Amino acid sequence: MKSNNTIKPTEEQLLYADILGKGMYLGLAMLFATFALYAFGIMAPAIPLSEIQNYWHLPVGEYLATINANHLHLDHAPTGWGWMNLIGKGDFLNFTGVAVLSGVTIICYLAIIPGLFRRGDKAYGIISIAEALILTLAASGLLAVGH
Repeated sequence: MKSNNTIKPTEEQLLYADILGKGMYLGLAMLFATFALYAFGIMAPAIPLSEIQNYWHLPVGEYLATINANHLHLDHAPTGWGWMNLIGKGDFLNFTGVAVLSGVTIICYLAIIPGLFRRGDKAYGIISIAEALILTLAASGLLAVGH
């Protein structure tokens, strides 16, 4: 039995999907471009490409301490958004694409909030605000545990 009832996406769902798709392609393009700058030696890395495999076996905390001691020589190893201070180095520039991919969901939620309230979907509007705030707070590093 065939049903004529078809569910169509809302304006907000289409907007969310459109922004998510464009953000994903932007982040992916950034990953390719920044990796090319790094891999082809166009931008000097903080850790020479020939040495990076020496650190792959280390847990993250030990990796950061070791590369700081051997290459970066900072007062403290970079954690959280600390990589932004090293964005001029090819290997740290790669994180910009990751940051875009990670942040695009926040932009999606912020974009749909006005439409939800305009349609009278207060519950979804409030949930979207909460999602955007929680994701932003999580990305900020203010919720760091174990430090």
